[in-house]
Amino acid sequence: MATVGVIIPAFNAARTLPIALESVVSQTFDDWQILLVDDGSTDDTAQVVAPFLDRYGAKIKYIKQENRGLPAARNTAIRASTTEFLALLDADDVWMPWRLEESVKILRERPQAGLAYGGITSIDQEGRPSGTFEGNPRCAEGRIAPQIYMRKVDLPCPTLTFRRTCIDEVGLFDETMRATEDRELCLRIALRYDVAFVPRVIAYYRVSPSSMTNDPQRMLQAQMQFIEKHYGALGCGRVARRAALSQCYKQRADALSVRCQPWAALASSLRALVLYPFDIGTARTAGSLFLRCAGLIR
Repeated sequence: MATVGVIIPAFNAARTLPIALESVVSQTFDDWQILLVDDGSTDDTAQVVAPFLDRYGAKIKYIKQENRGLPAARNTAIRASTTEFLALLDADDVWMPWRLEESVKILRERPQAGLAYGGITSIDQEGRPSGTFEGNPRCAEGRIAPQIYMRKVDLPCPTLTFRRTCIDEVGLFDETMRATEDRELCLRIALRYDVAFVPRVIAYYRVSPSSMTNDPQRMLQAQMQFIEKHYGALGCGRVARRAALSQCYKQRADALSVRCQPWAALASSLRALVLYPFDIGTARTAGSLFLRCAGLIR
């Protein structure tokens, strides 16, 4: 039985999937099994996967299903796994060679931790780097469930590794969620266990123009669902809820600004500021957007 199950959902990802798979087979830690779920693809995904199945045999389990969405595809993979740890990798992302080694090491060293994550470098569709996340400076690890709820902690998806026993305890991904489902599962685990942080970049995250994060309204709705679902949990009370909502409207403001909708972005940033006026970053965003809308800066 392999130590790590690599959860890869794929929907029409034939162009990037080979790079993702190669990044797994190039790991310095080689006790893994890929659980690849083809979620109703209509492109050449099956043909792309075939050479890897020929080459690696039982180390890759290929499962085809009708299209049911990302959380359901991940759940299919988890149900088919028998490993001690589960690591997430989307079909358009890429792991550094040391990704699994570092993640397994830190979870072995910290038995009280239920999940681990690490740093990422964002890349565009052509693989060009566009920025690096190296960690949350004030609340990177430990019992940080309230910070996860308030969105004060970034949890890059391709760096997440869970203990299988924790998934068995708290349950699978929530299939009613079409975004934020990874944060929601992390919160359920973090309410009972520590969170561990790998202090280095361990993956590339590919930014796609068609991703949910570039749809401000749908993203906001998913975030609201997450906030309301866990309102009242330990550390997730009234003040935390306002802080969480504020971060959602700030993120929406950032997305609207990128889409060249400065007035809508300003309205969203002001709502974020009213909800939780104690965050310097939110105040800066609102101030910058006000100056832009007034024509004082570009």
